[in-house]
Amino acid sequence: MNKSDLVDHVAGELGLSRLSATRLVEVVLQGIRRGLSQDQSVMLSGFGTFVMKPRKARIVRNPQTGDPIAIAPGHRVGFRMGKGLRELV
Repeated sequence: MNKSDLVDHVAGELGLSRLSATRLVEVVLQGIRRGLSQDQSVMLSGFGTFVMKPRKARIVRNPQTGDPIAIAPGHRVGFRMGKGLRELV
């Protein structure tokens, strides 16, 4: 399922126009992005939790040349399934 499919599903389930459903999905995604950008976990009960995980600096190699490349430390988004989702999957 992609974002467009999700919008169609929300519109059908809630009896909304496609435009209203698009706005609703965007607001939810914006809230998740905002929470993650502030290094907060975003917990959706029965679904799961989005968390920011630190990533260490590391050295990788260019596969074409074999030259080492330094990758700076950063963050990545992790997701832990909630009990309700785990039971469905």
